[in-house]
Amino acid sequence: MSTIDIPIHQSTKHGRFPWGPRTWPVLRYSQPPRAALLGSTLAGLIGAVTLVDIMFGVAITALAFVGVVLAVRSGRLSRWEWAGVAGVLALASVSALRAAEWIVTMSTTLAIVVGVVVLSRAWTWTGIALVGVLPFFLPVRVARWTRRGAGSIDLQGPRPVRIGMVAVVTVALCVVFAALFGAADRRFADALGAVTPEFDAASIVGRTLVFVFTAAGALAVAYVALHPPRFDCLAPSSRRTLRLWEWMVPLGAVDALFIVFVGFQVPTLFGGQGHVLTTEGLTNAEYARQGFWQLLAVTVLTLLVIAVTVTKAERLAQRDRIALRVLLGALCVLSMVIVASALHRMSLYEAQYGYTTLRLFVTAVEWWLGSVFVLLLAAGVRMSGRWIPRAVGVGAVLTVLALAALNPDAYIARHNVERFEQTGRIDSFYLGGLSSDADAELDRLPDYIRPCVQARGPVLTGDTWHLCTDPSVSVP
Repeated sequence: MSTIDIPIHQSTKHGRFPWGPRTWPVLRYSQPPRAALLGSTLAGLIGAVTLVDIMFGVAITALAFVGVVLAVRSGRLSRWEWAGVAGVLALASVSALRAAEWIVTMSTTLAIVVGVVVLSRAWTWTGIALVGVLPFFLPVRVARWTRRGAGSIDLQGPRPVRIGMVAVVTVALCVVFAALFGAADRRFADALGAVTPEFDAASIVGRTLVFVFTAAGALAVAYVALHPPRFDCLAPSSRRTLRLWEWMVPLGAVDALFIVFVGFQVPTLFGGQGHVLTTEGLTNAEYARQGFWQLLAVTVLTLLVIAVTVTKAERLAQRDRIALRVLLGALCVLSMVIVASALHRMSLYEAQYGYTTLRLFVTAVEWWLGSVFVLLLAAGVRMSGRWIPRAVGVGAVLTVLALAALNPDAYIARHNVERFEQTGRIDSFYLGGLSSDADAELDRLPDYIRPCVQARGPVLTGDTWHLCTDPSVSVP
């Protein structure tokens, strides 16, 4: 009997789902292969051991998930799927290299998103967006799928006894040799102690929950790998109904408005600190925030205009294609000018008020949005945008990995220390809340400042509060 039964019945109740039965059918008689069951159990055990204590736990567990996919998938992975594997493993490894919770959370979340998108083989905006509904439908499907597979396992005869004997002998041999190696090398003994589970009640419950959720996640990954949804078929087909003059007039007017706006805003966009000082009631904070929201609004509206134009405009004739390239290209270039302006504004803000996590994140988002306009320009040259959704996703992954490689907390601390050396100003409360990634940079601070940063404020010595400005200044 095959490990995967050919489905006989499929869901024909179209009303139960927002898609037709052929988009993602319910395979009533499908069973998971034995590799999926054993691999998911092993992945659960790996997660229960590594996710709690080991710094490489997320990366090791992600590698176990990749192993499950490779075990259940037939045939070779495509280049796009191998790129997805590399992206997932790279993002999962951030937790082993950085202590900052925000970048670890962002990287781990993006790794899950990338894995699901690649497994579902989505390449359109509609397909990628609908991947977000998978968590609502997978639990019931995977539970039934797993129950059918577990019920088909033959437990007759001496096989369970043999399995138990092999397990006992394996554990006994590993314990004996691990104890001997631990006695021979102190570092190995310390590493062994780090991975050896604690057997108190709280630890047992916690590791059991981690095992259950990790094994369930591995089963869900195996299910999607074997039965990917076809959400891309729900993407609306392009129906080009607008003639050249019908779209060229409004798009040309928008381009002209952008040109006029950029021309009038040159002092505002690139005036820098001089513009702030000469404008009554304008601060660096308002200057930077205004630029960011301007960028965000321009990006959304520009993408909407481009999407509608590309979908509706005819481009059979050469003049149509030339007009599209010129007008849409000009719109992208003008939007990139505003991107550069917003980055300049944020640099002025950070120079005066120091670096923070939010400001660094906003800067990274602005760079990513700028890359989107570059991709749109490339799509205009080729007159093909099929690859844009995946390219935008790759840009997001590279942006997060670049942030992780930058070591953001250390970067923030270094620039704030340099700012203190130049201006004597420092936000000890904020810097004291950074992760251990910033410790090496904060150690450069003078002795009278470092305790204030560690305490996130003035330090009380006896009956005297010592401020974090001048070592000779104190408040009784």
